[in-house]
Parts: sequence; structure tokens; C-alpha cells
Amino acid sequence: MADVNKSPKSALLQLSDHLMEGYKKGVRPVQDWRQTTTVYIDVMVYAILGVDEKNQVLTTYIWYRQFWVDEFLTWDPKEFENVSQISIPTEKIWVPDILINEFVDVGKSPDIPYVYVNHEGRVQNYKPIQVVTACSLNIYNFPFDVQNCSLTFTSWLHTIKDINVSLWRTPEAVKEDKSVFMNKGEWELLSVLSQYRKFVENEDSFAEMKFHVVIKRRPLFYAVNLLLPSMFLMVMDIIGFYLPPDSGERVSFKITLLLGYSVFLIIVSDTLPATAIGTPLIGVYFVVCMALLVISLTETILIVRLVHKQDLQPHVPEWLRRLVLEKITVILCIRDKKKFAAVRVHSSDISHQMENNSTAKLAHYSTEYPKDYERSVGVVVPSKENSLVVDNILHEIASIRQYLEKRDQCRDIAREWLQVGYVLDILLFRIYLVAVLAYTVTLATMWSYWQQA
Repeated sequence: MADVNKSPKSALLQLSDHLMEGYKKGVRPVQDWRQTTTVYIDVMVYAILGVDEKNQVLTTYIWYRQFWVDEFLTWDPKEFENVSQISIPTEKIWVPDILINEFVDVGKSPDIPYVYVNHEGRVQNYKPIQVVTACSLNIYNFPFDVQNCSLTFTSWLHTIKDINVSLWRTPEAVKEDKSVFMNKGEWELLSVLSQYRKFVENEDSFAEMKFHVVIKRRPLFYAVNLLLPSMFLMVMDIIGFYLPPDSGERVSFKITLLLGYSVFLIIVSDTLPATAIGTPLIGVYFVVCMALLVISLTETILIVRLVHKQDLQPHVPEWLRRLVLEKITVILCIRDKKKFAAVRVHSSDISHQMENNSTAKLAHYSTEYPKDYERSVGVVVPSKENSLVVDNILHEIASIRQYLEKRDQCRDIAREWLQVGYVLDILLFRIYLVAVLAYTVTLATMWSYWQQA
């Protein structure tokens, strides 16, 4: 029973001693030095661990596979109890110097100390690798960006005459293989494209196999936390135009919105990717939204200043009245044109007429019916002083009349400027609304196009 259990170990030990006897791991394993050693490689993306836009670095976790034929590691299975495959420590055999050109840092990869060798000399080397590579990241379309980062496998020293590289599987199989990819993170794997290329350097030809890892960012998180709050604030700014322009509430409301948007930008500044060579379009979007809020506040301040009542404010110029109250109302399709008609209020005429009637009556009573006049005012005035008293009373009435006329004139001027302010406010609001809608449609079209592409 002990001999039966010992025989497989003896066969493996004998095979291992047979293979390692006289083996030189520093020499390329070919019988004819003119023969090229072809290394077949394969890559399977397991996870996207990190994308550092500032440092232009991509961290991925891949399953790397390669095999080649070692002509010094062959045997006849019949001589070793039909053992057709054996594991050998990697450090004891020749291994090709296949490296990734884009490596910028040593990743935390587990050490796999063994390789599999079959009786025909085929060496299979499987290992997982955490790859930290340099990648040209384009963040202009953030958060709807698609990144294309390459992993270039090539021999660091040997020319194509000594070591050549080839693809283990077909390009279609590598492209569509997502079986091991963890598909629950921020990034989605679209495809892995393979490309074989020969290049010449210092009159020596080298071979390389390049894998293009195409990944796409999932934008839902950023759309909910960045785009929607900004859109809500812009909608509130548009609704703020429905506040009366002659009240100070609109100014305070828009200042509050501007301060709120500033705080919002401070909060999201850490979320936006930053690079030294470019700015994402969403950053431009936030800046333009801030500029629109400033323009809206400026327009509100100008309109409030225009309609503000002042005693020394002049009449609306005739050209401005015709332009605003006649032509612009037609352009804006304002139905209630009587509301903005350039007519004077008749309160001053009415007061003037009433004052004239009262003055005439007072003079009539004072001259023709002095006794009745004395009864009406409740005092007895000497007859010889009637004319002096009447003059004083008329002077006081004239002063009151001038005050009322001045007050009504100020009211008419304020009302005229208020009408002009209302029309201009509607005009500027519609221009502002068209600008916001055009800007929104443009960005939505661009982002939807990038998302589909």
C-alpha cells in the first residue's frame, strides 16, 4: 500500500529531475537559435479600481495569461507513468521579458510562483495583475465620458527575431468577453480591442500587442447630485421674474439665489475632475449658469431703478415712449395695450376743475352775498376787510392747488416710467428665457449624443 502511494511522487520527482538536469534558464529555449519564440498572450479585465484624472493614471485589475513553447521541457509521458503535465517553479525556467509599456507604478498583485508545463513543452503562465498605467484621460464630456486606455505588451529587450507576440484568442472573443468583469462600479466595460504592431527602433524590429480598454462612466450619480440641483436653481431664477418689478422683493430673492448657487459650487468643487490641461464641459456649464444668475440680478436692479419713484424724475422721452409702449408691445404681442397706453391720468385735471369751481364760488359768495358767505364759513368779517380776507384765502387755495398738481404730476411721471419698466421687464425676461432654453437644449443635445456614441 505504501509503494502504491509513493509511486506518483516518484514519477513527479523523476520528471522534475529529468527536466531540470542541465537546464539553463538564462538561455532562450530553442534548439535552433534562428527560430523565433512566439509568446501568445491574453487579457481579461476583472475590475476598474480607480481613475485619477488629475494625474492621468488608470488602475485596473486584469487576469493575464501567456504561453510559449520551451523546447528543453519535453518528455515522453510513457516513461513517467503517463504524466503529461507538471507544475514547475517560475524562477527555475526561462520566462520571456514581456512587460507593459504604460506601467507607472508597481501594483499589489499576488505572487504566483508556479507555471504549468505539458509534455510538448508548452508553458502556461497565468497570473492576476493590478495594473497602474498612464492613460490620456479626456474629461471634457464628464460625466458622460468614455475613456480609451491602452495596455501594450512587448518584450523589453528582445527583437522580433528572438521573441514575437501573438494573440491567444481571436480578436472578436477578446473584444466581447466580459465574463469576469465586476459590473457594479462607477465604470462600465464596453470592449477590449486588440492590435498587433511592428515597430523599428535603432534599426531593430520589435513586436507589440496592444489592448485598448474602452470604459464608460455611469452618469446617474452625477446627474442627480450635480445637474438637477443646478437646474432647480435656474428654474427658481426664471420664476423670480414673475415678482413685481417695482418691489424690492425680487432683488433680495435673486441675491439669495446667487448666494445659494455659490455655496452649491463650493460643495461640488471636490466632485468635479480636475486636470492641468482642460476643464470639463460641466464646469463651463456651472460658470455660465452663475453668469446667467448675475445677468438676471443686474437686469432686476436696472428695472427696479427705472421704475423707482422720485420727485425730480423727468417725464419719459417721447422717442422712448413710442419705442417701448407702441412698437415693443406689438413685437411682444401684448394683448392689453390699454394698460401700457401713453395717456395721462386725469386726476390733476379733475382736481384743477374742482379747485376752479370752489374758487369761483368763493369769489361769488364773497362779492355778491357777503352775509351768506359769513354764515357759510361761520365767522363774521367786517365789510371793509372782505377783499383782503378773500385774497388770503385765494392764495392758500392756490398753494394747495399747486401742491396737488405737483403731486399728481409726480404720480403721472412714476406711472409712465412704471409702464415702460413693465414692458422692458417682459422684453428682457423673454430674451433671458430664450437664452437659457437655447443653452439647455444645446447641452442636452451634446450630452445625449456623447452618451449614445
